[in-house]
Amino acid sequence: MSFPLLTATAALPAIGAVATAAVPAARRTAAKWLALAFSLGTLVLAGIALARFEPGGSRYQLTESHAWIKDFGVRYELGVDGIGLALMALTALLIPFVILAGWHDADPLETNSSRWRPTQGFFALILMVEAMVVLSFVATDVFLFYILFEAMLIPMYFLIGGFGDRAHSGSDENAAAQRSYAAVKFLLYNLVGGLIMLAAVIGLYVVAGTFSLSEIAAARADGSLTMATSTERWLFLGFFFAFAVKAPLWPLHTWLPNAMGEATTPVAVLITAVVDKVGTFAMLRFCLQLFPEASKWATPVVLVLALISIIYGALLAVGQRDIKRLIAYASISHFGFIILGIFAMTSQGQSGATLYMVNHGISTAALMLVAGFLITRRGSRLIADYGGVQKVAPVLAGTFLIGGLATLSLPGLAPFVSEFLVLVGAFAAYPAVGIIATTGIVLAAIYVLVLYQRTMTGPVKAEVQGMADLKVRELVVVVPLIALLIFLGVYPKPLTEIVNPAVQHTMSDVQKKDPQPEVEAAK
Repeated sequence: MSFPLLTATAALPAIGAVATAAVPAARRTAAKWLALAFSLGTLVLAGIALARFEPGGSRYQLTESHAWIKDFGVRYELGVDGIGLALMALTALLIPFVILAGWHDADPLETNSSRWRPTQGFFALILMVEAMVVLSFVATDVFLFYILFEAMLIPMYFLIGGFGDRAHSGSDENAAAQRSYAAVKFLLYNLVGGLIMLAAVIGLYVVAGTFSLSEIAAARADGSLTMATSTERWLFLGFFFAFAVKAPLWPLHTWLPNAMGEATTPVAVLITAVVDKVGTFAMLRFCLQLFPEASKWATPVVLVLALISIIYGALLAVGQRDIKRLIAYASISHFGFIILGIFAMTSQGQSGATLYMVNHGISTAALMLVAGFLITRRGSRLIADYGGVQKVAPVLAGTFLIGGLATLSLPGLAPFVSEFLVLVGAFAAYPAVGIIATTGIVLAAIYVLVLYQRTMTGPVKAEVQGMADLKVRELVVVVPLIALLIFLGVYPKPLTEIVNPAVQHTMSDVQKKDPQPEVEAAK
């Protein structure tokens, strides 16, 4: 098709960011509606891309390729496979809910007019992040991807540092200091990873003479491109380190609880449900495709790190007193499952990992947003400050329960399918790894059910008396996410049909086949 659909899908929120930022300061409500309109327009374009995509067609579809920086061989090259398409659709789906959930998060504080918050800037930054994330999922030029990978840190830094969570137990000065610390830590961790990746990107160009994934694949196929084993492994490590920071993978995870804890709830959703997916997606798109031998070489170590992430994140979630930090540590555990599925090097594991990225995005968004509505009402993130909420706000408690059950991968809800596939893939290739990973399931049940029991059941605390139930805007945010969790939990075929062909291409890249079951011959 002649229409540049992928460019349009990324450009629309970028245009929306500029338009929203340009709205006069006094027209805050108009800025909100404008941002919402642009996010819905992006969702429509992503839906058109879904409709035009042919799962059984070529690997990369809706392709675009234009010369950009000729002297360095950099091209503006886009194309989408099933994995990138699923994550692009997830991003486009979640941003309208993020905007609606944060409708009042950047409003001026009535108690202190000097602490005016630029509402227009808040929503403009969200749209700018959406534009960069969408483009990163469809970029097939390594240098273009690197620029997007790094550039999205800028709006995220300002969203974390400039628009912190108002439910802070300390003074305004202490809250600002902790918010600044979280933003700087987020930036420094990811910048270090990005700088190491930059060295690897340059090294790749020296070896391959191009940044284009399609050209590198063609050169490998015809034998004109060969990498020395040591060179390929060093380049792999440079890429993987940056992606492991973004994901995040233990022990490079420590920025995430700070960032999610200090950010507003919608921004916390943006971090873990959208931005962090770029890291795990890039492991599939770049690490396995560009460095197949090195990926297999690193598999034992990566699997160990993934197992540590699963168990360590879940154990810390069990011991948390802060609701948002509990969800952050739970996400670290979930990212461990995703990386486990990717490096199990089986079709079930990689399909499960891709589904996990999508389903984790939906389930974590649902749980975190409902938790945010709860925190806004009480003004505290501490679990101990709640009790008996289900008696005064039953709809809020019910949606919180469904979000929590999805987080622990209850059968019938979408994350169960993906976690099951990851474990099946891990068992098939590495039985011991699969057995240890199941520990994360037990721990997830503990931290989710204990969180629900302490906040929603028992006697109604005095501070909870009179708490309002979910309002219309909040129901519009939560109900579609819960409906989607149930639908994909019962009928995941629409996702698997898109994802599976792309997974087969990745398996071919690393020259791996699924282990065949051993069956005793009949006597």
